[in-house]
Amino acid sequence: MRLGRGPWRRLRWRIRLTLWFFSALTGLLVAGFAMLANAALSLFFAIEHRAPWAPLLLAPAVGMLSVWLTRNWFPGIQGSGIPQVIAATRLSAQGKDVSHLVSLRIAVGKLLVGAFALVGGFSAGREGPSVQVASSVLYLSHRFLPLSRAIRPKDLILAGGAAGVAAAFNTPLAGIVFAVEELGRRLETRTSGILVSSIILSGLLSIALLGNYNYFGRIHIDHVDLSIIGPILVCGAVCGLFGGIFSRLILSPQEYPEHRLWRWREAHPVWFAGACGLVVALLGLVGHGLSYGSGYGITSQVVAGQVSLPWYAPITRFCATLVSYHTGIPGGIFAPSLAVGAAVGSNLAGFFGVGTVSVITLCMAAFLAAVTQAPITSAIIVMEMVDGHNMVLSLMAVALVSRAVSSRLGGELYQRLAWRFAQTPGERSHPES
Repeated sequence: MRLGRGPWRRLRWRIRLTLWFFSALTGLLVAGFAMLANAALSLFFAIEHRAPWAPLLLAPAVGMLSVWLTRNWFPGIQGSGIPQVIAATRLSAQGKDVSHLVSLRIAVGKLLVGAFALVGGFSAGREGPSVQVASSVLYLSHRFLPLSRAIRPKDLILAGGAAGVAAAFNTPLAGIVFAVEELGRRLETRTSGILVSSIILSGLLSIALLGNYNYFGRIHIDHVDLSIIGPILVCGAVCGLFGGIFSRLILSPQEYPEHRLWRWREAHPVWFAGACGLVVALLGLVGHGLSYGSGYGITSQVVAGQVSLPWYAPITRFCATLVSYHTGIPGGIFAPSLAVGAAVGSNLAGFFGVGTVSVITLCMAAFLAAVTQAPITSAIIVMEMVDGHNMVLSLMAVALVSRAVSSRLGGELYQRLAWRFAQTPGERSHPES
């Protein structure tokens, strides 16, 4: 039965209002997750400040409980969350069930267990998890649409992922680019309206609660000339090499599942998480606390020029992030990767005749691009986060150089991790972290 113009117009408005409601809810949850994560990190650092030895007990205990909760109550929330969203877009396009990847249960688990894991001081971020939370909420809206065929579930998952990035970083442009470059690989006409409106509404709610902020503050660079070419090439090569190694190490359980270490993890995941927590605590003690948490606090100070980091800061952060990810706790690698890049830049800055902050900013974009192999997204995220619009070409150039070096060492991290999640639960023996 065909609808008349009046009923069809009313139906379209009901569809829009439903989507706008869930988009606003997405922004609310992502902002709430940010507050919860900040509170968890503040609690950890308060404990660590009073008793520097406390992480030796706290990190293993929190890691073990987080992994136990993840595996027994919220399977599917482990790790970043971005591979799950990529896999969900593929499965939903095939008409397959994706409730084990994006759902209300997943969103709740990611919020609660993800924030709780940060109490252990693990080097994990909230940005990747925010993508899975946002996609779960937008996917949920499909069952409330007055006409289910009006919008495909795949489009809602894609829009949610973009909104999650935009709200978590306060970077609306990066959200759109991330959806195209990493999640969906193309932007369709029927998707673009959902994408933009979701980003706008979720971003507005996030700004209303957190304020209109730059993630790492503001940088002020008077001019950029040809002297930046040397730092672009060196930073791109160095960060591309280390970022490529990082990605290979993240993928090692998937590439070498028969290795003794990964077989032990599969057999005893909770005890493995406890051992990883102890390693994270030891790295923090050796590195004077610079590797604890997401890295947001120390990186903000570095970008502002308030502190310079010692030579070992990139190493301890690199290792702590790697170990934290392999525990299987819910936590992302966006913010820790930016922290590694900032630490590398802080150490490389003295070798060039350009400003320290410029080199730090270049390395942040370069390392993130090397890890994710999404150069345009990485450049725009850093540009929007630090308000460095006059460095946009330099950031894109260093991200492309870094990505070229990193790609020689392996494939795209999120896409390869998504392969495991794209299998239905009965097709895989165990989930990948």
